[in-house]
Amino acid sequence: MHDTSNDFEAHDFFRSDRFVNDPYAYFDYLRGQSPVVREPHQGIVMVTGYNEALEVYNDPVRFSSCMSTTGPFAGCPIPLAGHENEDISELIETYREQTPFSDQLPTMDPPDHTAHRALLMSLITPKRLKENEDFMWKLADEQIDTFISRGECEFMDAFAQPFAVLVVSDLLGVPPEDRIEFRKHLIRVEQETGGAVVGGTNAGSAEGELNHGPLVWLYGKFTAYVEDRRRNPKGDILTGLANATFPGGAVPEPIDVARIAANLFAAGQETTVRLLSYAFKVVGERPDLQKRLREDRSLIPNFVEECLRIEGPVKGDFRLAKMPTTVGGVDIPAGAFLYISNSAANRDARKFENPGEFELDRKNARLHVAFGAGRHACPGAPLARAEAVVSLNRMFDRTSDIRISEKVHGPAGARRYSYLPTFILRGLMHIALEFDPVEAGS
Repeated sequence: MHDTSNDFEAHDFFRSDRFVNDPYAYFDYLRGQSPVVREPHQGIVMVTGYNEALEVYNDPVRFSSCMSTTGPFAGCPIPLAGHENEDISELIETYREQTPFSDQLPTMDPPDHTAHRALLMSLITPKRLKENEDFMWKLADEQIDTFISRGECEFMDAFAQPFAVLVVSDLLGVPPEDRIEFRKHLIRVEQETGGAVVGGTNAGSAEGELNHGPLVWLYGKFTAYVEDRRRNPKGDILTGLANATFPGGAVPEPIDVARIAANLFAAGQETTVRLLSYAFKVVGERPDLQKRLREDRSLIPNFVEECLRIEGPVKGDFRLAKMPTTVGGVDIPAGAFLYISNSAANRDARKFENPGEFELDRKNARLHVAFGAGRHACPGAPLARAEAVVSLNRMFDRTSDIRISEKVHGPAGARRYSYLPTFILRGLMHIALEFDPVEAGS
């Protein structure tokens, strides 16, 4: 039974757990009023339309990313009151260093973002991605070897998390002797926090989850790598990382390179784990789709895109209006926070026919905004896509059937799943699978 409009109005999306398991009915309710509408509890402008989301994402002149991962919920140091009718671009810059995660790529605006993003993209070239993908096939088999004989597993612990950590370790050239340390440290953090670095829903958790811990650890590791390779170049990937320059040739400080690497590490791991967990949930829930995918592996890439469209790993992102403007015919004052919901935009019926249905053959599935859009589109997107395609192929190779564990999640039609309680991320907390192994080469 769907909620009444009174129920939607009564619950604060950002402070209540009411819509954690199913945010989509709430997003549909908002879009039914307008693709751009101010919600009543926090005064945040909710952008649920596809075209409107693209408009905001693609316009850094009108909209700042300075608090993209927290919105106002970790405290806003910028004195916004009284400036509703002004251009507050300079005000934002004055207080930028006091905003949460100001040292991270997702919160940067041009020109700093342009320079740091270019540095990042110089590290993940098509050649490097191809080499990394070749590594994935071997790694996937090695990881499957650790649990396949049991005929069941908690998929995130057994496969998705260690696989994602080791793939991005390889991409960035982390020495093999250090990868166990990376895996132990980062998976432990993942399990303790539920993957939620920011964006808790209840009143205290946004501040509690503003945790630089794993990032600080990564900063230290990559700063040490960069400093060592600048002193002792070895012709390896880390040496390339150490020698990367900003556009124009300026040499970044080691901590700047470390932040870029850490950002890719964190983002690449997080999006991949959530994508893998949902993809295998669909495989386990839909024997019909599983059969088609097993019989025609060429369908797997579009299957991955439809997974991203209907249940992407990023629920939404914030922007701050830098000047009085309008979006979707709605007036927005300077200093207003906007929440651009990727999850809602990907289910806009104006863009996607039957948006709530999973359609394996959807022609425009890849037009989703699961990874955001514009200059802040997730740089780990190609990585996540490749990891999903490789993982599905290898699990199909090694099994004859994959099912949802009824003893953990309940019977079909009455499943029990838990989702991350944040307004930034969308993903399962756990996914337990059962499967019938096949002998290698059979």
